[in-house]
Formats: sequence, structure tokens, C-alpha cells
Amino acid sequence: MTTERAPRAPLDRKRVADTALALLNETGLDGLTLRAIAKELDVKAPALYWHFKDKQALLDEMATEMYRRMAAGIVLDPADSWQERLRKVNRGLRDALLAYRDGARVFSGSRFTGTDHAQGMEENLRLFTAAGFGLGQAVRATSTAYAYTIGFVIEEQGVQPLPGERREGYDVEERARLLAEFPLSARAGAEIFADYGTHFADGLEIVIAGIAARYGVS
Repeated sequence: MTTERAPRAPLDRKRVADTALALLNETGLDGLTLRAIAKELDVKAPALYWHFKDKQALLDEMATEMYRRMAAGIVLDPADSWQERLRKVNRGLRDALLAYRDGARVFSGSRFTGTDHAQGMEENLRLFTAAGFGLGQAVRATSTAYAYTIGFVIEEQGVQPLPGERREGYDVEERARLLAEFPLSARAGAEIFADYGTHFADGLEIVIAGIAARYGVS
């Protein structure tokens, strides 16, 4: 008696991107190849080129899927102040990026493949312009906070690729010992390479305060 094999789900862009994101935590960005993804999907690598012309096109789709998942987990309130909106959006972005090994590197510089992001962007810009920002000021304020978050997480994941994981060479006590002749620099290691959550939150408040001071919007 033979057992019929269950039909495979059709190969489409979302299935490929979902598989790539699942593999990312195992391989990291540098080890994520179309060949490895094809093997996981049990197809030949050329089959992926029907959907993505190259790895960057796949990264664009992965970033788009990361955005969809992030947006689904952030609850925005039309009554938010512009400061609270920046906090919510950028905390949510950091959390989303930290869910994947090299998540910030995948997201940085990628181009969204659809218009999923447009509604959120429109709502944010409306909130900022209603608060007294000009459109250009609103764009610079939101994009500066975004760039801070992306850059912060790239540095954070350079030390801690995933929560609870730490690369060699970032032992704070060993660093302090090596820099013993430079006491302030030695002590600074505990601020730079530890307690990233507090570090991020403080930095975001500095960005928000700077935006308010620059544009005179309270």
C-alpha cells in the first residue's frame, strides 16, 4: 500500500521570504544563499529566479515581510503626541529587528516591494504636520529617529547577534582590564556594551528632545 504525499504549497514570493527569514537566524545574512533557501524549500535554486532576480530582490521582500509583521504588532492611537508616536514606532522597529540575526542589516537600505508602509507613513506625517511641523520637518524628524534606530541595532547586533548570544571579544571586564591606563574609557565599556535597552531608550529621548529644540515644536 502506498501513501500519497501531501501536495506541497505553491512556491510564491511570500513563501520564499518566510523561509529565508526562518533560515536567517541559523545562517546570518552572509550565509543566507539562494541555494540554501532552495534546499530548505526542496526545490532547485533556479526555481527561485522566477520570483527574485537576485539576492537583493529577495532581501527587499524579506524587509517588506519584516515590516508587515512589525506593523501588525504596534498599536497606534490617533491621539498620540508626536513624541509618543516616535517612541512607539522606533521601539517596535527595534524589537522587530532584534527578532532576526542580522535583522538590521537586512532592513537597512532595502526597498519595500509594495505599498504596505504607505498608510502608516501617511498617518505619521499627518500627526506631525497637525502638531505644527512642516512636511519637510516631519520627514526629517521621523527619518532621523529611524536612522538612529537602524544604526543602533546594527551596532547592538554586532555584539549580540541574538538576545542572549554574545560575540567573542566583548567581555566588559576584560576590556576594562586592558584599558586600565584610561580609567574613564575603561568604565565606559559598561555603558557601551551592556544594558542595550536602557541605552536605546535614553538615546531615543535625546533624539526626541533634539527634534523639539530644533523645530520649536512642543
